[in-house]
Amino acid sequence: MNLTISGHHLEVTPAIREYVQNKLERIKRHFDQVIDIAVILTVDNLTEKEKRQKAEINLRMSGKTVYVESLSQDLYAAIDTLIDKLDRQVMKYKSKVQEHGHDAIKHLPDTFEPAATA
Repeated sequence: MNLTISGHHLEVTPAIREYVQNKLERIKRHFDQVIDIAVILTVDNLTEKEKRQKAEINLRMSGKTVYVESLSQDLYAAIDTLIDKLDRQVMKYKSKVQEHGHDAIKHLPDTFEPAATA
């Protein structure tokens, strides 16, 4: 698994890098078939003071790419909500993949019994 953490108008410190890696352990624990993860952390220069910190992630799995973004006043809070959203999407994808192997209707046993005519 390749992990890329980059900053836009922001220097990615070792503390931020370690925080993101620790949070991504939760995703790896739930679903280990991740090919590539790209995390982009951004500080926007908006006139309004709220929601200036933005975290976004592209998670590439076999057959699917998941994109999630989160905005907050605090960068760590943005990362937390980002990981929560990503975890929900990964769990949804995992359940779809696992449920895909259900039995086909043509292979189910015949349980139909015709009604008796009087």
